[in-house]
Amino acid sequence: MRRKRHRLVRRRVKTVAVLALSFAIIAGCSETIPLEHNAAGAGSGQEQSQSQQPLKNVKVMKVAKQKIGDPLVHAGDVQSSVQYDIAAKASGDVEAILKARGDMVQEGEVIIRLNSTDAQFQKEKAALAVQTVQDAIAKAKERAKKDMDNQKRELANSIQKSEQNLVDLTKTYNKTKNDYEVGLATKLQVYQMEVQLRNARMDLEQLKQKSDMLEPIDATSELETQLKGAQMTQLQVEQSMSYLEVKAPASGILTEMPLETGMSLQQGAKIGVIQKLDPIKIKAQLKEEEYKYVTGKSELTYYLQGAAQKNKGKISFLAKVIDPDTKAYEINVDVPNQNMELKPGMKVWLQLTEDQDQIVVAVPTYSIVKEGDDNYVFVLNGDTVEKRKVQLGRLNDSIQEITSGVNEGEQVVVEGMNQLNDKEKVKSAAVEQQK
Repeated sequence: MRRKRHRLVRRRVKTVAVLALSFAIIAGCSETIPLEHNAAGAGSGQEQSQSQQPLKNVKVMKVAKQKIGDPLVHAGDVQSSVQYDIAAKASGDVEAILKARGDMVQEGEVIIRLNSTDAQFQKEKAALAVQTVQDAIAKAKERAKKDMDNQKRELANSIQKSEQNLVDLTKTYNKTKNDYEVGLATKLQVYQMEVQLRNARMDLEQLKQKSDMLEPIDATSELETQLKGAQMTQLQVEQSMSYLEVKAPASGILTEMPLETGMSLQQGAKIGVIQKLDPIKIKAQLKEEEYKYVTGKSELTYYLQGAAQKNKGKISFLAKVIDPDTKAYEINVDVPNQNMELKPGMKVWLQLTEDQDQIVVAVPTYSIVKEGDDNYVFVLNGDTVEKRKVQLGRLNDSIQEITSGVNEGEQVVVEGMNQLNDKEKVKSAAVEQQK
C-alpha cells in the first residue's frame, strides 16, 4: 500500500512540475515581443545621440618658416692642389743643396746644383768645334776676297788695254782710209782695218760685261752647313749644362728630398716633390644625406675651427656617384692661399648650407602623427580637418622641417590630433606661434 502511495505522489509532483514549466514558457514568450520593440527604440535613440555629440576641441597653429638650426658643416682635410715630381734631367754629383725639405720655394728658384766633368768636357768640345768652323769660314772668305780682287784687277787691266788698242786701231783705220782716197792703200786694206776695228770693239764690250757680271766665289757654303751643325750641338750641350741647376717647376712647399752633398744622381732620378699651396685644396667625403645640400652649388664657405672669419672657395670636383669603398661622395674645394695660412694636414670646416638655407617650413614635432613608416599632420580647412601625408627634413628639438605636404600659411592641428579622423569637423582654437 505504501509503494502505491509513493508512486501516486511522484506522479502528482511531475504533473505539477510540467504545468509550472509550461506556464513559465508561455509567460516568457508573452514578454519577448515588447522587449524586441524596446530594443529597436533604444538603438535609434543612440544614433540620434551620436549625431548630436559636441564637436571635438583642437588647437591649431599657422605653418611658418623658422630657423631649423645653425648651418650644416662637415670637416675637410687641407691638401696641396697639385704635386710636382722633381727629377734630374742630367747626370752629375750633388755639388750644393740650396733648399731643404719643408722649405717654401718659388717657381724658377734653384733647389740643388750638380757638377759633371763629362758635361763640362762636352761643352768645351762643342765650343771648339764651332770656333774651328768659324775660323775656316773666315779664311775661306779672305781667300775668296783676294781671288775676287785679282779677277777685278785683271779685268780692269784687260779693259784698259782693249780700250787703248781700240784707240790705236781707230787711228790706223782713219789713216788707211785717207791713204785709200789718195791711192796709197787698197780697198782690201780698208776692209781689213774695218774688221779689226769691229772685233776690237766686240772684245772690249765682252770684257766690260764680264766685269759687270763678276761675282764673289762661294767657297763657304759647305762650311756654313758645318757651322750650323756645330752650333746646334753646342746649344744642346749648353741646355744639358743648364740642367745641372735643378729649379722649382712651381711655387710651393718642398717635400721628399733625401739628398746629401756629394751624392751621384743619374738622369731621371727623383729629387723631391713640390706641393702647390696657392690655390690649395680642401677635400671631404660627404654622406648621402649631406650630398643634396651641395648639389648645384659652385662654391662653399669654409673656416678654421674657432676662427670668426669665413671665406669662400670654388668647388673644383663633386663626385656624381657614391664611392663603393668609402660609401661617400668626394668633394674638392679650391681656395686661394696667398698668405699660406692653410697648410697640408690641417682641418677646416666646410659649410654645406648658408644661413638662409636654415630658414625652412617647419611644424612642432608633437603635431606629427606617425603610422608605420609614414608621417601625417591634420590641416584645418574651415571647420574640417584633412589628414595629409608629409615628407620630413631636418629635426631641431621641438620643430621638424617639412619638405613637402604642407605649405607656409596653412594651419595644422597641434593638440587633439590623435583622436581625429580625416574630413572630421572640429572646433578649433588658435595657438600663438612659438618664438
